[in-house]
Amino acid sequence: MIKPILGLAATAALLAACGNNEESTGPVEGPAVSSPEAPGNPAIDTTETAQQETLTPGANSFTEDQARAAIEGQGYTAVGTLTQNEAGIWSAPATREGAQTTVSVDYRGVVTAQ
Repeated sequence: MIKPILGLAATAALLAACGNNEESTGPVEGPAVSSPEAPGNPAIDTTETAQQETLTPGANSFTEDQARAAIEGQGYTAVGTLTQNEAGIWSAPATREGAQTTVSVDYRGVVTAQ
């Protein structure tokens, strides 16, 4: 009977000696699980580059209506029949500022006049 009581007393004394009795007054420096103020790796590079003037072939998930909306969003009017080639690029004749041209949209949504 005395051994369990001595063991329990020793454990209580050890826990009391190891505990931090000081109260924290400042902000807690947390681990690296807090969210950053800005994402470190954006999903899409939206910076303007000369490379955006070229069409990039790839599997296109745009519907015909979405491709038409992207073309019209760049100021083109009278967008004709859209066709999609084997590289996944949508193309159609369109008019902008009175000049008719062929306009294409790649899988990234880049609109380019040809």
